[in-house]
Amino acid sequence: MIQIKTEDEIRAIKASGQICARTLAEVGKRIKDGITTKELDDFARNYIQDRGGIPAFLGYMDYPATLCISVNNEVIHGIPGKRRLKQGDIVGVDLGVNLKGFFSDSCVTFPVGKVSEARQKLLKVTEECLVLAIQQAKMGNRISDISRAVYTHSKANGYDVVRNYCGHGVGFEPHEDPQVYNYVCSGANPRLKPGMVLAIEPMVNEGTHRVNVLSDGWTVVTEDGRDSAHFEHTVAILNDRTEILTLIE
Repeated sequence: MIQIKTEDEIRAIKASGQICARTLAEVGKRIKDGITTKELDDFARNYIQDRGGIPAFLGYMDYPATLCISVNNEVIHGIPGKRRLKQGDIVGVDLGVNLKGFFSDSCVTFPVGKVSEARQKLLKVTEECLVLAIQQAKMGNRISDISRAVYTHSKANGYDVVRNYCGHGVGFEPHEDPQVYNYVCSGANPRLKPGMVLAIEPMVNEGTHRVNVLSDGWTVVTEDGRDSAHFEHTVAILNDRTEILTLIE
C-alpha cells in the first residue's frame, strides 16, 4: 500500500534528508587513497548521531553498519570493514537516516582521486540517469515513466541496469511501496500523486545486468566483474513540482 504523506510529514522527511545529504557530502570529502571503509562508516555514524538522527540501515534486517559502501564491481550493500580504498577506485556510498521516525535515503558514487575515462563516463551517465528519472517523477506520470528514463539513457550509452534491486517508497519506513524499477516491467504501475515520496536509484552496470550475492549475505556484485555505479535521491511529488529532499539547501 502506497502511503501518502502530508505537507508537514514531507517537511519532516526533508529534515531527515538534509542530514542524509550533508553526511554524504562530508563522507565524500574524506574519500582518499588509503582510507578504510570502516573509518568512513564510523565518521558517518557519529556525524548523524551528533545531529539527532539515527542511522536507518544499522540493524535493519540485521545489516551491521551505517553505510553501504560498494567499490568498483560491487553494486550495492557492501559492508564497511578493513578494505582500504585505492587511487582510481569508484565507491558507491548509500545512506539512510531516521530523524524522529522519518526516513530518507540517498547514494553517491565517488571517484577516489583521478579515475579512468571509462569510470568517469559510467559515473556521469548514471548520474544523468538519476536527473532524467527525477524529471519524469511528476504528478500525473506513472512509475514506468521513471523506469523508462533510466533504462533508455543507460542503454543508449552501452550500459545495462540492475533488475534484481530497485528504488522504492520511503518516509515512514526505510522501504515502502511502490517499487521503482530501473527498467519497464509488467506489474503494478501506479500513477504519481501528490504526497508520494520516492527513493529513485539508478544502478547501472558497465556490462551485464546480472548480479550475484557474496557469501557475507549482503554484498551484491556484477556477474561479469565489470564496474557498477549507483546514484539516489529521495523526492516528494507535490501539486506544482517535484522536490528533491536529499539535496543540500
